Amino acid sequence: MRTRELIREVCTANDVTIVSGGLSPDHVHLLLSIPPSMSVSKIIQYIKGKSSRKLQQEFEVLKKRYWWQHLWARGYFVVTVGNVNEEEVQKYMENQEMHHSEDNFRISEF
Repeated sequence: MRTRELIREVCTANDVTIVSGGLSPDHVHLLLSIPPSMSVSKIIQYIKGKSSRKLQQEFEVLKKRYWWQHLWARGYFVVTVGNVNEEEVQKYMENQEMHHSEDNFRISEF
């Protein structure tokens, strides 16, 4: 899916590691490792901005539907692993996968 590719491209370009993730029809879950020099809001801005722009360029139906509008919701939810442990985050994301069994946003280490 093109959205996955775009998210991977943005993360790679910004030295962000995708630990885990899930893509559903109406939302995205990502467990990211972000360099300390980058803010969470900045990487979210990059991911949403680039993917929105590219998807609307490549898919005419999206361009017509979202012309001068936001493709992504304006907000986002973030929690740091420091607030909850990584196992809890993984468990939550795996639970989401049960609800979206076609979701296949697995990232493998090279």
